[in-house]
Amino acid sequence: MTEHAILSASSSHRWLTCPPSVRLEESFPNRTSEYAAEGTLAHELGEITLRHNLENMATRTFNSRLRKIQDEKLFTADMPDYVEVYVDTCMEKFSEAKAMTPDAIFKIEQKLDFSEWVPKGFGTGDFIVIADGTMEICDLKYGKGVPVSAKNNPQMRLYALGAISEFSFLFDIENVKMTIIQPRLDSISTDEVSTNDLLEWAEKVLKPTAELAFKGEGEFKAGEHCGFCRAKRVCKARANKNLELAKYEFRSTETLSKKDISDILGKADELVKWAKDIQQHALEQALQGTQYKGWKVVEGRSNRKYTDTSKVADVLIANEYTEDKIYKPKELQGLTNMEKLVGKKKLNQLIGDLIEKPQGKPVLVPEKDKRPVFNSAKSDFEVV
Repeated sequence: MTEHAILSASSSHRWLTCPPSVRLEESFPNRTSEYAAEGTLAHELGEITLRHNLENMATRTFNSRLRKIQDEKLFTADMPDYVEVYVDTCMEKFSEAKAMTPDAIFKIEQKLDFSEWVPKGFGTGDFIVIADGTMEICDLKYGKGVPVSAKNNPQMRLYALGAISEFSFLFDIENVKMTIIQPRLDSISTDEVSTNDLLEWAEKVLKPTAELAFKGEGEFKAGEHCGFCRAKRVCKARANKNLELAKYEFRSTETLSKKDISDILGKADELVKWAKDIQQHALEQALQGTQYKGWKVVEGRSNRKYTDTSKVADVLIANEYTEDKIYKPKELQGLTNMEKLVGKKKLNQLIGDLIEKPQGKPVLVPEKDKRPVFNSAKSDFEVV
């Protein structure tokens, strides 16, 4: 069974912002997801590839472990292409370190202990390069959701602290680089901090907040970090934050001002997410017997379906209905599924000149979004 830290590095952004959420979460089941399992599989592939390349893992052992990964239902033909981006980045980092420090070392899937600052705190660094003066930590994120920046990233900082504790006696580490590789989003982000500044942050910010979180103390605070919190559906702090929109003090004019609309846009997405979470939680509880005044569980809509498509076709053809009438025309798989089937690199080699990426539809996002402003002059879309 995999051991999990109470104050994990991966959830550090949440418990550093909302310390008591850690203990509140313990009342709720820790559900895993297919996305998490897919990420674990990609990490395993990255690990054995790096060990094969850098630690001379026997080819027979590598092939045996590779076959096991390929036999998993979540393995796709494009996974090696994406993982290769991570592996190549790690190899480049180690080559650069060796050029500066001949006896530079690397560590793959290194367990890291940062309990000096976080009670019972530990985690695993995907790839670490240590040389005189500088240490770099590389982290693979296989998801294709939102880009994750390495800038001031607490998860990466915790890994860095663990690595400093483990290896500072071997090297004089003055600076730490932290790199996050998200190959499915074509994103590689790096941050650098001096060891002194990192240790100062650890003592002044991390340690006192982690102690509060471990005890279940501190102030609840809702925000974007609520997304993966197991208690998010029933958290009162999150409810209060979202109910602020319902209490919005509009101006006395008959129409909303630009400022009114800007304020509402900033709250609308989170409000919708919160409402859906409440609906899902209430449904799950109602199915287990909980009664909510004024509400009941009923059977939703369903669509008719064939019980046996082969027999349906046989019967219709026997009654003189031709195949071109009873079957849909053939249709190519979408590009995402085709990449999974063929592999990203191979598909590009075969039909790269037959693939185009049209301009995306206009989307309204906060100014902090890194994408450039939409160029309406290039657009064929009309906003109605």
